[in-house]
This record gives sequence, C-alpha cells and structure tokens, in this order.
Amino acid sequence: MPRERNVHTFIGCDSTYEESQLVIYGAPFDSTTSFRPGTRFASAAMRNESFGIETFSPYQELDLEDFAVFDAGDLELPFGSPARALEQLEQEAESILSDGKIPLMIGGEHLVTLAPVRAAAKRYKDLCIIHFDAHADLRENYLGEELSHASVIRRCHDILGDGRIFQFGIRSGERAEFAFAASHTTMNRFNLNGLDEAIRVIGDRPVYFTLDLDVLDPSEFPGTGTPEAGGVRFTELLDAIIRVSRTNIIGLDINELSPHYDQSGASTALACKLLRETILAVLNNRKKAN
Repeated sequence: MPRERNVHTFIGCDSTYEESQLVIYGAPFDSTTSFRPGTRFASAAMRNESFGIETFSPYQELDLEDFAVFDAGDLELPFGSPARALEQLEQEAESILSDGKIPLMIGGEHLVTLAPVRAAAKRYKDLCIIHFDAHADLRENYLGEELSHASVIRRCHDILGDGRIFQFGIRSGERAEFAFAASHTTMNRFNLNGLDEAIRVIGDRPVYFTLDLDVLDPSEFPGTGTPEAGGVRFTELLDAIIRVSRTNIIGLDINELSPHYDQSGASTALACKLLRETILAVLNNRKKAN
C-alpha cells in the first residue's frame, strides 16, 4: 500500500517511500522514564528545528538532497501501555524491513529500541547491536517492571544472547549491571575506545545501531532526562558514527532528547546535526556497497 510522507518532514527527507532506501519514523513515548520525562517531544522538535541547519555536511562532503529519504512521521502510541506501544513500533519496523529499506527511529525513551530489535532479530539470525549510551540499561527490571528504559539492553540480550551486544560510553549503572556485562556483553566504559576492534569482530554481520544521546557530555548536551557527567564530545561521537556506518547497518535509532530541558535549543540543534550526519554516513556506505 502506498505511503504518504509526513506533512512536516526533517529537512531534506521528503522523497517518496517507494524511491527511498531509508525511512524515518518517530516514537513519541516516555512512559517508563525513571527520572525526568519529555522525550516524547523529541521527534517533533527535531523536525521543526532541522530547518535551522543545512542539508549539506561539510564534515563528510555529502548532501541530503543527493539521497532519497522518506519521513513517515510519528506513530500514535498508547502512553499507558509499554507492551502495546512496542507492538506497534515492531510492526512498523517489520513493514519497513520487509520492503528492503533501513528503518531509522527517533525516540522517545530508550525502551522503544526493543521493538525494532525484535523485528530485526526475526529477519537476521546473526544480528549484532552497537550501543552508545551513558547508562548500561542492563537491569533485570526497574521497580519490578521488565519493560523499562533502564532494562532495554537486557531485554535485547534475552533475544540475542552473548557475544552480540557491544556497548560504549557507559558510565552509570548498578553494580549488578556491570557484573552482567562482564560475562554477557562487550562493554567499554567511559568512552568510545575499542570501537574499531568491535567492528572487526562483527565483520559483515547485520548491525542494529542504537544511539542514546546522553552518551554526550551534558556540557554539550544538557537536554536529556538523565544527564551524566564525563561524556564524550560532539566531534568524538561524529567520528564514531561515521566508523559505525561502515558496518552492515540494517536499522538504527537516535533517542533520549528531552528538548524542554535546554531552553536555548542547542541540544535539539545538536541532535538534528547528528541525525543528518548519521543518515548521510549510512546511505553513503550503502551506496558504496552497491
């Protein structure tokens, strides 16, 4: 069935669904946020503020106008039911993947990542995850709830098992989370070192890339619900995203912007810039591979 693009799109992402290799969709959901809510407003804010940046990237010498990207808009999600919201998001990811396109989800809280991972794992039996974040997200549950943004990577591990989740920038979590990571995931604490080795280990296996923006230092990115001191810088993150894009990315997301915690708008502008760079890097790599 033909899809109509969203009325208000991210800058440069107004191609038709049929011609596009990458599809953006929003997941405005933050019902399990454990500290400060507000990520449900991220996708709308990023579309609006994207017109403050250019389609051209001087970092990569690439332009969004040279690629076909479809913006499907936001899904209407039930805020009171994480399980039902995840079902809807999984169906959306499944639909995009079945059409041979790359789903790129804008969260929303990090729990929403579980949905496209579920969809991708059905299609790709050797799926790996590259995870950038300040938080381990490996709790068995949070206040008794297994579906939480604090446990999303643990739920992904339930699906994928050992040796297929690679975590970077982690600087916060319970003692038990770090103990779990020591035996079940590949975790690099505090920074993005070790990324090249992870990419080598992954090889040509399919990759789902999840970027929690609080991996950034709050001095550069205060607009998030759970800021953690000691994060990476914008230029470090951009370089890492470009390197990750050279893997076989089959799906990805960017999440945990809470725009109203930074009234200057700088955090939203930064998120827009990273989204532009991520799209360009992934599609440029896909173009080279083809």
